[in-house]
Formats: sequence, structure tokens, C-alpha cells
Amino acid sequence: MSKPVTLFGLAGITPQAPKLAGATLVLVDYQNEYLDGPLALPDAQPAVARAAALLAKARAAGSRIIHIAHKGGKGGPFDREAPRGAIIEALRPQAGEQVIEKPRPNSFSGTELASAVGAPDKPLIVIGFMTHMCVSSTVRAALDLGYATSVASDACATRDLPGIDGGVVGARALHEAELAALADRFAGIFPVAAFA
Repeated sequence: MSKPVTLFGLAGITPQAPKLAGATLVLVDYQNEYLDGPLALPDAQPAVARAAALLAKARAAGSRIIHIAHKGGKGGPFDREAPRGAIIEALRPQAGEQVIEKPRPNSFSGTELASAVGAPDKPLIVIGFMTHMCVSSTVRAALDLGYATSVASDACATRDLPGIDGGVVGARALHEAELAALADRFAGIFPVAAFA
């Protein structure tokens, strides 16, 4: 059997991690909802630490920074007026950093994200929770809008899901499978350390 190759590879494209200067960093759903309770992610804390490191580098480089927060109903998951819906303290927005609330997994859907990012002539870097859901749907939509997108793999995390056979698809396996799917055609996938 031949070695698998991505669609990027078949097209002769080797994605490169973009420079942070001139790029837009989009942080998706880094909310307290994912730190404890029914949606707690097994690898949330390491991902938050890596996201904080990338955020600090992006700020130092003068990147445009946009925070996305899922907005749920009052009293329920992602209630933006409650602590559970707040952005995680380690990634709290600073003055001048835009915060956009979204109603659906795709951060572009029903929001002003596309106009905030602007024309697709500069790199877009997406990180966040959950890898298989809001990160993936945002990155896939970004391709449709013409953006060249990268994902910092170790700044993302997801949770276990029920398998279709009655078993469990573990968070780590799901995270890696979703990143592999995105790496096929939708985005360059790199560790935080690759961004400078």
C-alpha cells in the first residue's frame, strides 16, 4: 500500500506556518464551560497554556486578535452572563481586541467575523475548543471564503464522543483525526512553537 498523501500534497503545496506579524489570530470558544461540568475537555488545561503562549506571541508581533464566544441561552450552557460562558481568565481579551459572540458552531455564520477579519489577503490562524466542532466548522468555512488558514494543533482540544458502534471515540483520537482531515485540504496544521 502506498503512503497516504494529502490533497495539498497532490497539488504540490506544502503549507508553511505564517508569520504572526500581519496575521489574524482567531480564538474560538475558550470559555469556562469547557473547564468543568458535562462539557469538560480532558486536555483543556494544556491547550489553554499553549493558547496563552501563542496569544502572547501574537500580541508582541502586532497581530490582529479576535476572540469568539459561543452565546447560549440564559441559565444554560454558554450563558454569557454567567461565569460558565465567560472567556477563560488566562485568555481574557485586552483593550482593542474584538469579541464576537456566535450562535452556531461556524464562527462566520450569523456574525461579523468575515468583515472583522477583512479581505482574504492575509493569513488567518484559528485555535480553540472543540477541535471537531467549532474549530473545524470555522476552518472549513474559511476556505469557502478564500482565507489561507492555519491551526495551532496543541492549542486545541476536544472531548470523548459516543462511537457509532456503541463504543467510545476518545478525545485524543478524535482531535488527531479532525486535524488530519483539516490538513488534507483546509488548513496548515502546526504546533504553537512553529509560529513566530
